[in-house]
Amino acid sequence: MQGAGVIEAIEVKEIQGEKQQYYIINMRINKMQVMIPIAKVEKSRIRLATDLITLENVLDIFYHGVTDTTLSMKERYKINLEKLKSGNIQEGAEVVRDLMRINKNKSLNSSEKQMLESARRIFISELGLIRGITENQAIDLINNKVG
Repeated sequence: MQGAGVIEAIEVKEIQGEKQQYYIINMRINKMQVMIPIAKVEKSRIRLATDLITLENVLDIFYHGVTDTTLSMKERYKINLEKLKSGNIQEGAEVVRDLMRINKNKSLNSSEKQMLESARRIFISELGLIRGITENQAIDLINNKVG
C-alpha cells in the first residue's frame, strides 16, 4: 500500500539489542526511505515490481476494461478496498480506472476520493518505475487514456 520502491542496500542494523539484516528501500512516493527486516519480508506483503509484459496487459485492461456501474457506493468501496489490499497491480489499476470513470460522471464522496488518490499514487509509482518514465509522464499516460 506504499507504492513502488527500489532496494538501495542491505545493511545490518542493531535495533533494541538485536542485529538483523534490513533491506533499505527508497520509495518513489513521498521520497521516503523504509527499512524492512529481511526475515519479515514475506509477512510484509512486499513483491517484486511487475515485468513490462504484465504491465502492458494491465494497461490494456486499464484502457479497455469494463467498469461495473451497478454497484452501490458501499459495495464498490468494500470491493475496491480488498483489491488494494491484495497488492496486485491489475486490481489496483482497476480501482483507479473505475473510480476515475465514475468521477467523470458524478462526484465521488470523500472516502472514495481519498481511495482514488492513494491508488493513483501507487499505480503511478510502479508504472513510472517499470517504464522508466517520470511521475508526470506516468500521470499523463493514465489521465489521457481512461475512457
